[in-house]
Amino acid sequence: MEKVERIQKINRKSVDWILVIIVLILLLVGVFMVYSSSYPDGYYNFGSSLFFLKKQIYAGIAGIILMIITSLIPYKLYRRFTKIILLVSVGLSLATIFLGVEGNGAQRWLEIGGMSLQPSEIVKLAAVLCLADFLDKRRDKLHKFKEGYIYTFLAILGFVGLIVIHKDLSTSIVLALVLIIMFYCAGARMLYMVLTGVSGIAGVGVLIGLYAYRIERIVVFLDPFKYIKGKGWQIVQSLYALGTGGLFGLGLGKSRQKFFYLPEAYNDFIFSIIGEELGFLGCLFVIILFILFAWRGIRISINAQDFYGSLVAIGITSLVLVQFLVHIAVATSSMPPTGRALPFISAGGTSLLLLLASIGILLNISKTSEVNRN
Repeated sequence: MEKVERIQKINRKSVDWILVIIVLILLLVGVFMVYSSSYPDGYYNFGSSLFFLKKQIYAGIAGIILMIITSLIPYKLYRRFTKIILLVSVGLSLATIFLGVEGNGAQRWLEIGGMSLQPSEIVKLAAVLCLADFLDKRRDKLHKFKEGYIYTFLAILGFVGLIVIHKDLSTSIVLALVLIIMFYCAGARMLYMVLTGVSGIAGVGVLIGLYAYRIERIVVFLDPFKYIKGKGWQIVQSLYALGTGGLFGLGLGKSRQKFFYLPEAYNDFIFSIIGEELGFLGCLFVIILFILFAWRGIRISINAQDFYGSLVAIGITSLVLVQFLVHIAVATSSMPPTGRALPFISAGGTSLLLLLASIGILLNISKTSEVNRN
């Protein structure tokens, strides 16, 4: 009996090292693929083939340090600062409207101390933490229509609205899906999920119809080869990259599409370059890593010490997996093109930092798991 108690005590102090290894492998894949897919752009446009590689390494190191720090902070502490987290996310989101700088045709960044910050990345993590606290406090009322469904729906709508105001539809949809998954896992009735789904589809339809360029994306998606000389160029080049790779790929560093045929090859379409250089097997390896990530994340959620920790864990896990699925769907022309990075692998600064910080929170939750990892 004493031995069992001693083992459980040790386990509560250790993080899920399998998850750590999976994340580190994904980061390593990202370093190689960012350099391979970005050196032409870095050399010709920024004067150094190592331009994007250096940024990725710096962001990765800073992110790992941040992950270690957040893994040491008791996750229950975030509940005490829910209101502050909410106010900061709202403040940053509104500040972007008035003080934001433009990039790639959109005003979604803030310049702070010479660094670019994308508030939407902070809003996503803040939304997960705040909604987990919101649902935990109303756990016994979730079956009720007004106090369970209406209030939760309005909370989800509020967080998504913080990103909608930046005209970032893809991030809005990603966050909405993550929060809906959390609502479902918290015990929402299936009728409420159906109502939420119908409302969401209607809302997306309205947001698409408000802007001509979004409608144009849908039209191009339906037949990209018809518009190959215009808006369909990016999708077609992505398909060419995946098709050229075959089973084993052309070899690391030997992509042709990255030589200014495929825009954003190191970010929004890095999965296509993986397919071209490493082939189907390389793509399968990346997909397996994310499946393993899902396994560990769900396992942590199921075995969390409390309901709040379980919801935060499933929220963070979903945040990674939904972005992963959207990225692959875009690269394979399974959905209209939209800017969505491949988690841990695509080039990124704020997104990578916040992603690794959230993994640190997930690791802290894993410390309290009752599972015997020995």
